[in-house]
Amino acid sequence: QVQLEESGGGLVQAGGSLRLACAASGFSLDYYALGWFRQAPGKEREAVACISGSDTRYADAVKGRFTISRDRRKNTVYLQMNSLKPEDTAVYYCNTVLLGAAYWGQGTQVTVSS
Repeated sequence: QVQLEESGGGLVQAGGSLRLACAASGFSLDYYALGWFRQAPGKEREAVACISGSDTRYADAVKGRFTISRDRRKNTVYLQMNSLKPEDTAVYYCNTVLLGAAYWGQGTQVTVSS
């Protein structure tokens, strides 16, 4: 059974850092890409970063501030978020697509105060 579980969200002041984790089970991240998305109140869900093997991609809004990485032993993907801004406030979700089916975690709230 494919499952994704996010953790690590919280409340932080502007300029601070958080590290989110997405623990995957039921499949291996060695063979599938994983992405981080976020959704702010009243806005559409948007892509933040993704990782596939050693290849990483970032949205322009987070380039240079966020880093996505993978721990193969733990089958977990991390999103290190530095220099956080109030506009980074959102629910963050991880996502993967296996055999045409999309899987999402339950999300973790990140709130950045000014």
